[in-house]
Amino acid sequence: MIALAGFTQSAVNPAGPQSAHIYHLWHLYLWICVAVWVLVIAFLIAGLTRRRPQPQTPDTKLRRSVITATAITIGILFFMLVASIQTGNALATRSFTKPVSIEITGHQWWWEVHYQFSQPDQEVVTANEIHIPVGRAVILKATSQDVIHSVWIPNLDGKIDAIPEHVNTIWLRADKPGIYRGQCAEFCGMQHAHMAMLVFAEPEPKFERWLADQRSGARSSAGAVVMRGRQIFENAPCVLCHTIRGTGAAGTTGPDLTHLASRTTLAAGTMPNTPGNLAGWITDSQRIKPGNNMPPINVPSEDLQPLLSFLESLR
Repeated sequence: MIALAGFTQSAVNPAGPQSAHIYHLWHLYLWICVAVWVLVIAFLIAGLTRRRPQPQTPDTKLRRSVITATAITIGILFFMLVASIQTGNALATRSFTKPVSIEITGHQWWWEVHYQFSQPDQEVVTANEIHIPVGRAVILKATSQDVIHSVWIPNLDGKIDAIPEHVNTIWLRADKPGIYRGQCAEFCGMQHAHMAMLVFAEPEPKFERWLADQRSGARSSAGAVVMRGRQIFENAPCVLCHTIRGTGAAGTTGPDLTHLASRTTLAAGTMPNTPGNLAGWITDSQRIKPGNNMPPINVPSEDLQPLLSFLESLR
């Protein structure tokens, strides 16, 4: 996995109300189970060390103890059931206005992220990284393009299945800034372990600036090397699968690359987004992530550096 510092991925470090509900239920169950285990071990030791009653003497005290223990067990299980139902109701309750609506689509093995707005020209499409404003609710709609995936961002909420031709919805909110790692939590093929995402929770003004940047087309520099790299890209097979708004590339099979250089990782969290890693991914992605749907690209050595310069300018 990537060597990227600064992100967290922990179900016991909640950063929002939904994950806090799950965290509290987990702790409740933990301490109940610990208490039950201690009592069972204590009674086991007591049973092994006590004097056995005479065969002709009925042990009514033992019978009462068994009945009492059974009643307590039923009561504990019922209490845990009620606590679980209450947590489920709390997770389903929606009491917010003006949420951010995001549709996330699972692919083998990457995430397509679509920010939905009432005006089509305001919508944003990106990949593998999600930006959300701190303190504002986010409606997360999950679906899949191929097999069943599962979206799990443990610091912010529980799991939600991404099923082909079906949309599942949850809501979440980040109450403190940070970078939270999410992943696919449903086995979906040989690169299931390399299907991650990063969620950037940031102040509202910074989030709005990010949205504005994402809505713009490709803004690469106009240098000769970069322009040469753009020409190489547009004449390569890349345009059949990828989109770069403002260029001739309009493919929809692979991730949108319009703002590729602004992303932290490559290949759905597999490695940091560095020039060396990008070059390796372009020329032989199968060596890095075997089984992915991107074939090796035979780029002549004299064309590789201009191509990288173009892609690294896409911010």
